Amino acid sequence: MTEDQLKELAAKEMSVEQRILRAMRKTLASVVRDATPRPGTSGFLSDETVNQIKACFELIAARERELGEALGLRQSQPVYPDQPQSSQPIQIQRKKDTH
Repeated sequence: MTEDQLKELAAKEMSVEQRILRAMRKTLASVVRDATPRPGTSGFLSDETVNQIKACFELIAARERELGEALGLRQSQPVYPDQPQSSQPIQIQRKKDTH
């Protein structure tokens, strides 16, 4: 196999892994949502189980970051309205004819 073919194969494998991780994250989030107790009631998950779920989310996020870095994807950060902007918008107007 050529180097390009190996890179393409690796990207496909990462894509499959990314889909698996996304499905795991969404399923785990659904389980958490379904298992979250209503206000005024106690939950049925033990503290240990809750900590294990948190650890799973952390592992999934870490692996997704690694895959993104391996594919050269940029980490997008949220932008908040009160955050200072690195660029300033300018207004462009046509120059009026003086004739």
